[in-house]
Amino acid sequence: MTNQTVKKLKESVEIPVMIAPMFLINNPKMVVNGCASGVISTFPALNARTGEILEDWMKEITSELHRLKQENPQRKIGPWGINFIVHSSNKRYVEDLKMIEKYQPPVVITSLGDPGPVANVVHDYGGVVFSDVINIKYAKKAIEKGADGLVLVASGAGGHAGTFNPISFVHEVREFFDGPIALSGGMTKGEDILATEVLGADFSYIGTRFIPAKESSAQDDYKEMIVDSSIEDIIYTDAFSGVNANYLIPSIEKAGLDPGNLKKKEQIDFSELRNKEVKAWKDVWGAGQGVGSINATQSVSEIVDELKADYQKALENVSKEKWGKDVVK
Repeated sequence: MTNQTVKKLKESVEIPVMIAPMFLINNPKMVVNGCASGVISTFPALNARTGEILEDWMKEITSELHRLKQENPQRKIGPWGINFIVHSSNKRYVEDLKMIEKYQPPVVITSLGDPGPVANVVHDYGGVVFSDVINIKYAKKAIEKGADGLVLVASGAGGHAGTFNPISFVHEVREFFDGPIALSGGMTKGEDILATEVLGADFSYIGTRFIPAKESSAQDDYKEMIVDSSIEDIIYTDAFSGVNANYLIPSIEKAGLDPGNLKKKEQIDFSELRNKEVKAWKDVWGAGQGVGSINATQSVSEIVDELKADYQKALENVSKEKWGKDVVK
């Protein structure tokens, strides 16, 4: 099944990219425009403030994508996906899982727990389940529990990130897993997408590049900060959600906090982030280490078109004509 899963997903897109789910960033318009551009486009379930709003979003996404496919039968419309937190603190677990069963997103990405119950639901309608993981232990557990694919969240990824080097992470996972892998960790350019494939991963899981998208729900100040920041403006801390994540230092300072003196948040509760005085992702902004390569605010389609062009150029640059017969055998 794993090889067929990879083949089917690759055939459904124009370029091997997943627009990563980002808390308070992705919205229905962003999802639809990403799919319309020929990539897999996702959003976190908890971006919808209530279960009722989530259903409205899923109705909008499915109806718009259906319309696009009817109007453009020869065009590749990428699959849409949803990120579902399976941690015990998610008070909407049961409610949102019912929405997944009803609207059948082709791709479901689980985070922070056992993907098994979700996989049972998704597999019944023919969908694919990815689990995002930060280490080998969790990768093996996710596969054992029924995940079809893995999102390897390596060092440098925006938001909740691991500490493993992406090269080493992919190589080690490939020792025991031949299914679809999406790699996350500071990727912002077409060259990065090609490098991801060369490493042995199947998709680039790109988030930060799309934060300043015109369609994103990020505040204008957030978008500007992404464009203006460099790798040195990123800090890795567990102070805001209880899980280590990469944040923009200028946003921490703007929130009136000292980046050099942050206290650990002991309790993890992703369903109530909005109720905290200084909310992770709203007052303090996440970003990956690839921010230095982002220089403008663009539409989703413009970003994807640029990624496609850079990806093709990277392919040409590693050809025999570029490097010579002695280098490329």
